Amino acid sequence: MMLLNFRFPKGLIPIIGLLFTVFTVACKKNNPTPEASYEATQEYNLQNISYGADNQQKMDIYLPANRNSNTKVFVLIHGGGWSGGDKADFTSLLNSLKAYYPNHAIININYRLATQASPAFPKQIDDIQSALTEISLPKYSVSSQFLLFGASAGGHLSMLYAYGYDPNHHVKGICNTVGPSDLTDPNYLNNPVYSSVYPVLISGGTQNQAGIEMVSPALRVTAASPPTISFYGSADPLVPSTQMARLHDALNANGVYNQATMYQGAGHGNWDTAQSNDCIAKIVLFVNAYFQ
Repeated sequence: MMLLNFRFPKGLIPIIGLLFTVFTVACKKNNPTPEASYEATQEYNLQNISYGADNQQKMDIYLPANRNSNTKVFVLIHGGGWSGGDKADFTSLLNSLKAYYPNHAIININYRLATQASPAFPKQIDDIQSALTEISLPKYSVSSQFLLFGASAGGHLSMLYAYGYDPNHHVKGICNTVGPSDLTDPNYLNNPVYSSVYPVLISGGTQNQAGIEMVSPALRVTAASPPTISFYGSADPLVPSTQMARLHDALNANGVYNQATMYQGAGHGNWDTAQSNDCIAKIVLFVNAYFQ
């Protein structure tokens, strides 16, 4: 199977490190007893906190000091073709966000990986909901306001959850990098390269037309959908470039604020230095506008 593997854009992490300054931790507490109530005055860096019974239902959590019910939460959702990848792919991003937005909480989640016998949908959407339910518990002392960062399959899951499975509109923004947005696109369905993707994503694969529509975020957009910023590469071998227009045309049609950038000649997130700098600058402005 061809995986939609993704790590944050090549060259982007070192630049983020320079832009966001060196990360330092003061007064941190690592992995106290999970059942404990975490003191709101203290900073915590928690690893592999369970949000479900399955061993893959784990997340890393950053809780800033002096947080309260207004403290907003970044949610990081890794890629990997729904059947691979790991939250470790986003560790550098998590550390950069801690440095640049020290008053925000962050969760970096693993989810149950998909197989043809156990497809991604709906279990991975259920996992996102379970992780958000966990971090919203009073013991963490944060708000239920979320901004989702997703890459590749994680971008798809971020959009699908926010557009279709967040009735209370807790998601306030989405940063989507090379996320599949419309699986009904003929550039997906009619290309044999992608035929192995569908059975891992949904039961019945390409024979399940209703299921394909259900898991296509662009078809789930409404006027209440959250602001969305997206980045794609014109030479991406894994996600057709038509996915960007299908998504942002739907957002525009529903009056949802959005930004979309297509990097010419770029592939599946491997931006060059100039493209990486542009990506960072746009993300920072987006977060500052919608999630401060």
